[in-house]
Amino acid sequence: MNLKSLLITALFTVSFSGFAQSNLLNAKDPSEIGVKTAEQIALDNDHPLEYGYVGDRDVLFSRMVWEKVVLDERVNFPLYYPIDTNNIGSDRRSLFDVLFKNVRNGEIETVYSDSYFTGKRTYKEIEQTMVDIDTLDIGYEQFNSEGKVDPEYITKTEIQSANISAYFIKGLWYFDKRQGELKYRLLGIAPAAPDVNFINSDDAASKEPIPMFWVFYPDVRDILHEAKTFNTKNSAMPFSFDHVLNSRRFNGVAYQEENVYGDRKIESYIPENSLMQLLESERIKEKIRNFELDMWQF
Repeated sequence: MNLKSLLITALFTVSFSGFAQSNLLNAKDPSEIGVKTAEQIALDNDHPLEYGYVGDRDVLFSRMVWEKVVLDERVNFPLYYPIDTNNIGSDRRSLFDVLFKNVRNGEIETVYSDSYFTGKRTYKEIEQTMVDIDTLDIGYEQFNSEGKVDPEYITKTEIQSANISAYFIKGLWYFDKRQGELKYRLLGIAPAAPDVNFINSDDAASKEPIPMFWVFYPDVRDILHEAKTFNTKNSAMPFSFDHVLNSRRFNGVAYQEENVYGDRKIESYIPENSLMQLLESERIKEKIRNFELDMWQF
């Protein structure tokens, strides 16, 4: 085993040592499940692996890419489930629930309205876009005749975890000439859902996911490191969301890259042709991969 393999093994051993459900086999009462002992807390190294400093002069090549992670693809299920939290432990939550809960309680202090992190949004502004309150026709009839509307004639639609259909992510591919390899750095992520006003519509076009808010990813790494997602191959070692996202254990489709045209989206120059848009997305990815391959061809 070479030094690199040994280091990776050590990192995974340290990272996963505290991931399993704590005290499960030693609990004498259900309330003790998931509670770490003082010895476990002292031994756990529960911090995300630091990125390390990358000097501007070490970046030989870079390309910013925006991707759409569609949650109905099986490989992306760990980012979507669980959506029903009534009959599951508090240690299992979807990525959206983790992000939104920490925005609500103030742990994530700054959220943005765009992927360039220029405009900011408040929790109240986000909440207003997640709720739609409407009155049934019979409610209007009652109001016209009686001047009041009974609560049963008022409908309330609210975006829940189950309504999140995609995530939009922004990241930088760069070639580190000091280490001689192509790397990826995730910079931003946004949960996306259909407009709450059309969430029950049968029209597919009106159910396109819209980013609800953006977060600067390095700012939320500690939170996503503490939150765990299900490991389909070994439930004793669940992955943290930080690990899943940083190691790109998901499938994303590129929909935009930085370019001379003002970072225009693929759909702006290949309109109404899903197949050609998908092929263009693959072309962008292949162009980036080929840069690293071409570095070692003589």
